[in-house]
Amino acid sequence: SRNQSLSSYSKEPRRSITMALRFSLAFCASLVQGLMLSSPALPTRSAVVRGSNINMAVGLVYSTTTGNTETVAGYVSEATGLEAVDIADLTNDDIAAFDGIICGAPTWHTGADTERSGTAWDEFLYDGLTSLDLKGKKVAIFGLGDQAGYGDNFCDAMDELKSCFSAQGADVIGSWSTDGYDHMESKSVDGDKFVGLPCDEDNQPDMSESRVTEWIAQLKSEGMPL
Repeated sequence: SRNQSLSSYSKEPRRSITMALRFSLAFCASLVQGLMLSSPALPTRSAVVRGSNINMAVGLVYSTTTGNTETVAGYVSEATGLEAVDIADLTNDDIAAFDGIICGAPTWHTGADTERSGTAWDEFLYDGLTSLDLKGKKVAIFGLGDQAGYGDNFCDAMDELKSCFSAQGADVIGSWSTDGYDHMESKSVDGDKFVGLPCDEDNQPDMSESRVTEWIAQLKSEGMPL
């Protein structure tokens, strides 16, 4: 009948609208779920805090002539988890970005007043470093020398690095006792301590790793952000 036909007609649009709404809701839900699965999870507060404390804030920087400084830099790397990088491979901006720096250098030009390491440090200290403001940054120095062959200038380059970094405002830490060494003279001795950690891979190679381990613990206690 005509009334039955009208009733059926009036229900069809409603059914179509309902189906369309259901389809739209299902599509939206699927879209949201896909976005959630593809988006990286937001870090929690504790994860962010942990991330800010990783050792990327400290640079382990060295340069070497015979390879001895690189060897000791390897001991420092093992003790800290830091990657050792040659100063020649870093820019001024790289150095300025560090909150703390552990520096390693040999003494090659014995008796010299400047440029004592005979490495890329010599250029950096009197060129790139002089433009940097390192106020408040912790710096620690380890040096390589030969007590038997060059006992009158043992690890002299450490003193040069200390003077140059201090002039830019850095707080140099990590002085080390002269006990246990058999050298004659060193510009790097201040009172009864070296200004940093001296290592001698030529005459005391078996002592370097243990010295580094103890020194790193000392640096942490003195505020190096490791």
